Amino acid sequence: MHLNYTDKQNAFRAEVRAWLKDNVPSQPLNSYDTREGFEEHRAWERKLYDSRWSMVMWPEHLGGRGCDLIEWLIFEEEYYAANAPMRVNQNGQLLLGPTLMEFGSEEQKRHFLPRIASSEDMWAQGWSEPNAGSDMAAIRSKAIRDGDHYVVSGQKTWSTRASFADWTFGLFRSDPQSQRHHGLTYLMVPLDSPGVTIRPIKALNGKEAFAEIFFDEVRVPVEHRIGAEGQGWHVAMATAGFERGLLLRSPARFQQTAKRLVALYQANPQIAERDPGVRDAVIESWMGAQAYAQAAYHTVGLVEKGAKIGAEASINKIVWSELDLKMHETAMRILGAYGELRGTAPEAVDGGSWLEGFLFAQAGPIYAGTNEIQRNIIAERMLGLPKA
Repeated sequence: MHLNYTDKQNAFRAEVRAWLKDNVPSQPLNSYDTREGFEEHRAWERKLYDSRWSMVMWPEHLGGRGCDLIEWLIFEEEYYAANAPMRVNQNGQLLLGPTLMEFGSEEQKRHFLPRIASSEDMWAQGWSEPNAGSDMAAIRSKAIRDGDHYVVSGQKTWSTRASFADWTFGLFRSDPQSQRHHGLTYLMVPLDSPGVTIRPIKALNGKEAFAEIFFDEVRVPVEHRIGAEGQGWHVAMATAGFERGLLLRSPARFQQTAKRLVALYQANPQIAERDPGVRDAVIESWMGAQAYAQAAYHTVGLVEKGAKIGAEASINKIVWSELDLKMHETAMRILGAYGELRGTAPEAVDGGSWLEGFLFAQAGPIYAGTNEIQRNIIAERMLGLPKA
């Protein structure tokens, strides 16, 4: 692995930077956790797609640029440095899209991938269920084969942005006699299907993009299945790996947050007298973000040599979720009472974005599989320790 960028990579960075300079909205979009903001972000995603910046690593015939992982890291660094809008269709673009590329039929790829890249179809996850949480093997929602359809019944919960999404993907038990990770089938379900009910769940920020999904004998065509019937667990583990690995949370996101944190600390020098430990927390946050970035480049170097990311994705997930939490907790220490002001308050610092980030960071150790689950995976699959 070379630590210097090539001329081609530097030229790519310049092209990305120039496009973002000309096209990033001058004012922040509304939160994509509101209906209005969701549609604003969908329009932004479409603009990215029209200029082939939506999914830079995807093949050109699917609207991408065929970039490699290093170019993707460069794109992400420039994207976050330009303060461009957060991506709203992450479930579709970063989780389902790669899953379809690996396990989908050719017809599924041709139909769904361009619509995902352009955000014509917006996606929600359908993993968690009541009384199951991060234990996906405890899924009880059923998908019973009936000719050319599956009849789906059950409930999913904690589905991010399901209030506004067009589709969901998830696991359903197609063999009623099966146990744990056997007899599960991976399906894609349109959320406007007869028998689907969406009930919003108000999150800590007061917005209702979060939702639970009820399925009452919903008929899902067999062609909406990914992989073989009863083999959904294997497909789902690939999706989970994409979620916990680099794609969902690129290092650039945390490097930019670390820069903002340093600037916040420097703008409030009196904090060192009030809370001397803050300086160390700021330094540790900045170093953590840089270390995560270096580790990402190292991982990319290994992947380019043919390595596969397996259980190591669990380490990645713990690192970025705990780093995000630490940075926002430190910002709250710096801001004191000002940190509790929402963006509509005249004296809110940085438009209340630190509070929004702090609230969101609370969920980091929980979503994508709790960190306790990740530590079990590391102990059993990487260290070879016995199950508790």
